[in-house]
Amino acid sequence: MSKTIHLTLKIWRQNGPNDKGRFETYPAQNISTDMSFLEMLDVVNEQLTLEGKEPIAFEHDCREGICGTCGTMVNGRAHGQLKGTTLCQLHMRHFSDGDTLVIEPFRARAFPVIKDLVVDRSALDRVIQAGGYISVSTGNAPEANTLPVPQDRAERAMDAAACIGCGACVASCPNASAMLFVSAKVSQLSLLPHGRPEAARRAIGMVRAMDGCGFGNCSNHRECEKTCPKEISIVNIARLNREYVKATFISQES
Repeated sequence: MSKTIHLTLKIWRQNGPNDKGRFETYPAQNISTDMSFLEMLDVVNEQLTLEGKEPIAFEHDCREGICGTCGTMVNGRAHGQLKGTTLCQLHMRHFSDGDTLVIEPFRARAFPVIKDLVVDRSALDRVIQAGGYISVSTGNAPEANTLPVPQDRAERAMDAAACIGCGACVASCPNASAMLFVSAKVSQLSLLPHGRPEAARRAIGMVRAMDGCGFGNCSNHRECEKTCPKEISIVNIARLNREYVKATFISQES
C-alpha cells in the first residue's frame, strides 16, 4: 500500500544560457511513494501552472531508463542516490517524509545550461560523429555466424554498448571528463572484428573531438563508474588508452 510524503525542493532555475541562475524553493506536497522522480516533478509543475507560474524545465523522453535524457543532480549525485538507476527509474519510496532535495543540472563546460535543468549535451553527439561508427557499406545484414566472435569478447562488447550517453559520468567527474563515455563507444567496436579496420582512425578522431569539445582529462576518481546508470566499467578507459597509443604509432609510421 502506497503512502504520501511531503518534500522541500531546492531547484536550479535559469531562464537561458546567458542568464544568471539561482536556486528556488518549492513544496512538494502529498507525493505518492509509488511515483517516479519525474512524475513528482510533473505534479510540482502542474501546481506551478495552476498558480500562474512558469513550470520547471527538465528533460525526459522514454521514462524507461533507455534514452538517457532525464539526468539531473539530486543532492549532489547524478541520477540520485540509487546505483545503476536513471532518474526516471528512481521512485519516491526511496525518500523520507520531510526530506529536502537539491536538484540542479549537470554541470560541465561542455554541457552549457539551456534552461533550468536542461543542458546541451550535443558535444557527445559530436564525439560520436568523429568516429563512433563503422563506415563500410555492408548491404544486407550478413549471416550472424559468418564472423565467429569469442563469447567473452562479445559479452564485453555488449557491456560497453549498454552506455546510453546520458552524461552522468561527465557530471560526476571532478574534471568533467567524458572518458568513460568515449571508452565505451570505442570498446564496443574495437572488441569486435567489424570495428578493427577503422580502429586507429576511430580512437584518434574521437579523442581529439572529446578534447575539442572542452571535456577534461580522466581524474582516476572512479566517480564515473560509481554513478553510471548502466554500470559501465573503467576497464574500458584502459582499453581506450591502449587503442589511442597504438593508433598514434600507426599514424607516425604512415
